Parts: sequence; structure tokens; C-alpha cells
Amino acid sequence: MSRAPEAALPRPKVLHRSIQATVHEADGAVEWRRRHARALLLGDLFVLALALGTAQVIRFGSAAAPEVDGLGVTYPALGLVLAVVWWASLQIHQSRSPLIVGHGPDEYRRVIVATFRVFAVMAMISLAFQIDASRLYLATAFPLGLAGLLVERKLARVGLHRARTRGAATTKVLVVGGARSAAQLTRWFDKHPTAGYAVGGVWVPDARTPIASLDGFVGHIPVMSASLDFAEALTVSGAGAVVVTDTEHLGHESLRDLTWQLEGTGVELMISPNVLDVSSARLHLNDVSGMPMLHLREPQYAGADRFLKRAFDFVGAATILFILAPVLLVTALAIKLDSRGPVFYRQERVGRHRAIFKMTKFRSMAVDAEQRLDGLRALNESDAVLFKIRHDPRVTRVGRFIRRYSIDELPQLLDVLRGEMSLVGPRPSLAAEVEQYSVQMGRRMYVRPGMTGLWQVSGRSDLSFDEAERLDLAYVDNWSITGDLMIMLRTVRAVTRGQGAY
Repeated sequence: MSRAPEAALPRPKVLHRSIQATVHEADGAVEWRRRHARALLLGDLFVLALALGTAQVIRFGSAAAPEVDGLGVTYPALGLVLAVVWWASLQIHQSRSPLIVGHGPDEYRRVIVATFRVFAVMAMISLAFQIDASRLYLATAFPLGLAGLLVERKLARVGLHRARTRGAATTKVLVVGGARSAAQLTRWFDKHPTAGYAVGGVWVPDARTPIASLDGFVGHIPVMSASLDFAEALTVSGAGAVVVTDTEHLGHESLRDLTWQLEGTGVELMISPNVLDVSSARLHLNDVSGMPMLHLREPQYAGADRFLKRAFDFVGAATILFILAPVLLVTALAIKLDSRGPVFYRQERVGRHRAIFKMTKFRSMAVDAEQRLDGLRALNESDAVLFKIRHDPRVTRVGRFIRRYSIDELPQLLDVLRGEMSLVGPRPSLAAEVEQYSVQMGRRMYVRPGMTGLWQVSGRSDLSFDEAERLDLAYVDNWSITGDLMIMLRTVRAVTRGQGAY
């Protein structure tokens, strides 16, 4: 394996002084992180105090709270202790760590785990010391506290993402490695500004001659060769973080030296495994005879056929049908009054293992929509596989409204109850679309099609076929119940905004 020239990595003391100056220039994102961490510290404490105080009012009203049986302290004192322990548990579980805040579901998972462990410890202590605390008080405090914490974290994340979208809380990154992988990483960060990183420069330590530019980013991203040492490359990029990708450009010993030289500088050091659309739950770092190895677990689609997934679908669909029954009745009446024809529209789709089933929707088009399709193909705004036009003349007045807010999809809950569909999964495909699928795309047939999925919460009809294909495959390979819950929560936001629906 090649190794960067020794001249490319300066002596630690010289590098340390150079980097400190660079970090000082790029400390805007660091300040944002500190402010966000302080906001979470105070926000968590406020939410817990509010939840425990509300539980006390619900249990005892405005009267003075009595002492806790077997403990000898009043409920306000118990609430104070619980708030401190709960708040500390959130810290112990690193739910405020900048490495997970604002990224994926792990922040919420840690909040939930921290809460349940506090509750479990409270139950064990009560049993061991025969403390008879009010069950109503505890049964109110913990659900309220957990719900409040999750809402608070969501609001904090929204604020952080908005700031990052404006570039106010974004850390510039120096990519150490090859120009090709750096271009891929740059496009990824450009597409996901809420991640909080933007590539400010690329340093190829084993390149002897200057590199003109990064492919696709002419004049935008400086690409530096070994003619500059690492400290100079970091200064040019203005980066507060370093991402090492394609480690053969650096070598094992030089990478180790780099970690030593960045020690105490405040500059983040990350190593990109160059894998996309793979859930972190499938990645596991093992020590193999002193060598760290990143193990990639096999795809998770088999779990999507198990009892837990089916139970989740059945209970969820039945509950949603019960809650939204008035909406279904009003929609059916509006469709009947708006245009002639049936209330429901059933169309053949391809399901799990390529089984054909009839998907149920509220009718949103005129009854002769299929006959008029050939005359509209020239207006197709999608690709060769999907047919989509924004202002389809076949759509009725009621149809435009129910499509915008995905109300037309609600009868698919009946298909979920029958076991032909799932609440979350790849979008149900037409037979004509399946005929054009690649071999890789055939993997989406391993699971039931879903009412919603990554494709819907990521752009709906605005997505190209290739983008929808990538998201469907990512869902199949990385399936989990937690992921399904997150997609359903994101679906509510996507539907209420009405974006990408036509």
C-alpha cells in the first residue's frame, strides 16, 4: 500500500500552531454546536420539570402534596430528584452528543432508552425499599416527560437544520484522499445540507502534480496535491474537520501520524467507509488482531416478513381506519357528488414475490382516464418508466384536493388489513414498470409494497425513477421497525405540506 511522502505531513508542533489558527477562523460552526448543546441542556431540564409538575397537579390538584409513603419526603422533593436523575441519564446515554444530534433516529432512541432505564431503576428501588409512590403520579410523569423530550428534540433539530440550510451552522471539511471519491462525498453533502458539513477542499497526499479541479465542481472546490503540506491544505480549505477517504492515498502509518498531529487542535477527524444507502445499524466495528474492521451485516428484508412487521401493520391500519372514518365518509360523498362513476378505483399492481393484487384507492380521475392515456403520453414529465404530468386533465376537482394531501391513498388501509400491502414499504408498481426493472430492482419484490415509504417522504412525484429505485432498495436492505416509525412520522409532514403530489 502506498504511503504519502514524509514531507506531506509536517512535524506535530508546527502543524498544531497552523491548525489552531485555522480553527479560530472556522469556529462559527463550533459556536453553533455549543449554543445547541446549551439549549438541549436547558430544554431537557425545563421539559422534565414541566412534566413532573403537571403530574403532581393531576394527582393532587392545587392542594399541598403529601409525603411519599416509605420515603419521608414530599412529592415536590421526589420530583426534583427524579428530574435530576432523568436529566443525568440523558447525559450518560450521550443523547446530547454532537456526533448524533441532528442525524438520524439515534438521538431519539437514546432519549427513549434513557427514560425507560430511569423508570426501571425507580421501580426496582421502590420494590426494594418498599416505597409506595403514587402510581397515577408516575404513570403521568413518565409518558408526559418522554413525549415532551421527543417533541423538544424535534423542534431543536428543525431549528438546527434551518440554520444549516442557511450555512450558519455548517463545518467546512477537508477531504484527504482521491478526487473521485471526494467528488462523490461533495455531491452527498451538497444534497444533504442539514448534515452540517460542506467540502471546502481536497488534498491528495500522493499526487505529485497539481490537479486542475474536482470533477463536476470546476472552480468551486480547490484540489491540492503534495506540493502543499497538510497544514497549508487545511488553511486553504478553511476546514474545521477532516474526512479521510480512499486511505491508500495516505497509508496506515501516515493516518496514524495524522491522528496524533490533530490531537488537541479541536479539528474533527473522520474516516469515510465509502458506503451509501446503508443503515448504521448494519455496520459494526470489530477489532481483528489489532486491526479495526467494519463489518457490514446482511440485508434486513427477511425481518420485514416476520410476525412483528405484520402485527405492526394490522394494528396500525385498524387504528388509523377507526380514527379517520369520518374523513373517509366525507371523501366518498364528495367524489360521488363531483363526478359520475364509482367511489373507489381498483388497479392491478405487483406485490411481494411478484404476486398480482388489486390496489384500492379513492377515484381521483374521470372514469375514461385509461382510454385517454395514450393521447397524453407525449406530455409525460417523468422518465420512460413512470408516467407523471403535473396538470393531468383527467383529474377531477375533488381528485386534485385528495391527491395533494394523499387522501386518495387511505382506502389502501383495507389492502394492508388483507395482508397484500404494508403501512411502509416500496411503492406498489404496475406490471409494465416491473417489466423494465433491472435485476437489482427486483429485490424490492422481497417485501410487501407500502402505502408510504422513503420515496414519498423524500419528494414523492418530484423524484426521478432512478432516485425512487435507490430509495426503495435502501429501504429493503435496511428495514427495521424503528425505521418504519420514522418514515410514518415524516409522512405526516410530507402530506400536510402537499409537496411533490400530483
